[in-house]
Amino acid sequence: MPQTPALDFLLTRRSRPAKILSAPVPDRAALETLLTAAVRVPDHGKLEPWRLVVLAKPALARIADQAEAFARARGLEAEKVAKARSQFDDSPLAVVVVGCPRPTDKVPALEQTLSAGAVCLGLVNAALAAGWGACWLTGWVSHDPELAPALFGLAPGEWVAGIVHIGTATQTPPDRPRPDLSAITTWVEA
Repeated sequence: MPQTPALDFLLTRRSRPAKILSAPVPDRAALETLLTAAVRVPDHGKLEPWRLVVLAKPALARIADQAEAFARARGLEAEKVAKARSQFDDSPLAVVVVGCPRPTDKVPALEQTLSAGAVCLGLVNAALAAGWGACWLTGWVSHDPELAPALFGLAPGEWVAGIVHIGTATQTPPDRPRPDLSAITTWVEA
C-alpha cells in the first residue's frame, strides 16, 4: 500500500541549519518519540552499533567553552575557534549519535557504520516530520581523538557519527540544488 504522505515528505524534506534553531525544543517525552523513530534502522545482527547522548542547553554551553579552550591551547586559527563554539552556542538541543562497533564475524564494520549514519538521518527526518527544525553536523570537534572522547564520553573504539541539532526553526532557508539523478544513476536491465 503506497504511503503517499511519507513519500511527499521525503521528496521535499530539508534540514534547518543549527544557527537558525532556537527554543522551544521537544520535551523529554517528545524527544523520546523522535529517538525511538531514529533507531528503527537497518541493524544486521541486531547489534545496535550506536548509542545516543542527549545534550541540553547547559551541556552545550559547557562543551562550547571546552572546545574553545582546547582550540586556543592548540593555537588553532580564530575561524576554527569560532566555528567550534558556534555549533554548540547556537544550538538549543543536540543529540550525539555515537558509533560503537561490535566485534562480530557476521556483520562487517562498514555495515555497522552505515547503520549509525542511518540513525543520524532517521533522527533528522523524525524531527522534521514532527514539525521541528533539525540538522546533522560534525566538524573537527567531533573527530578530534583527544577532545571528542572527553566531551562526549566516548569509550575506546567509539566515534561520533553525527551531532543532530533540534529546535524551532526561526526561518526557512532557501532550498539547495539537488543531485542530477540522470548523472548518478546506471540502469541495468539484463
